[in-house]
Amino acid sequence: MTQLSVNINKIATIRNARGGNVPNVLQVALDCEKFGAQGITVHPRPDERHIKFKDVYDLKAQIKTEFNIEGYPSTDFIELIKSVKPTQVTLVPDAPDAITSNAGWDTKTHQSFLSDLIDEFRAMGVRTSIFTGTDPEIIEYAAKTGTDRIELYTEPYATFYPKNKEEAIAPFVEAAKIAKKLGLGINAGHDLSLENLNFFYKNIPYIEEVSIGHALISDALYLGLEKTIAAYKNCLK
Repeated sequence: MTQLSVNINKIATIRNARGGNVPNVLQVALDCEKFGAQGITVHPRPDERHIKFKDVYDLKAQIKTEFNIEGYPSTDFIELIKSVKPTQVTLVPDAPDAITSNAGWDTKTHQSFLSDLIDEFRAMGVRTSIFTGTDPEIIEYAAKTGTDRIELYTEPYATFYPKNKEEAIAPFVEAAKIAKKLGLGINAGHDLSLENLNFFYKNIPYIEEVSIGHALISDALYLGLEKTIAAYKNCLK
């Protein structure tokens, strides 16, 4: 069964726009759990423009489902993971000023760097995932790092889905087959939505987890959070 992890960064973005604590990031996370989400994802960035490091500690103390922390492995990020020990850490090659994640790792170039991180996090009992594209060689080198999973960067799929969904999904199906053959667990995320999620799932039903934030929170403005989470979970059937 593919799990739904809700990325709550956008909730923090709205809160930070006015200061204070409205909307309440922790309460939204707890509500996501109550409404059926199987995980909570956050992506703290160095400038704390959405999720703040304090949020991460508050969430760790309260949420009962899987806790996934994404981010670029800077010194501060590594120390945060060591302190919080989430269920999963997803390593993303974001520059500090990136608006959003826009590429996967070059795991061949950065194999040694990633391998050392993976060893460190796994020794703490934290499941590891590396954000990647669909290039077979990149996936093979991801496996060589010892990571538990990869997260397929699905923005290219979402972009081409309206034009030709069969062509859009094809490289992801092949990438998932390679990852599975190499013994990697497979997550997916970025621009997945109510429009394209079910087709993705039906073609790759052994995806273990999808992490969805922007589209889900946007849909919740119209449908409400409870109905939106139910709709996304219905896409994973």
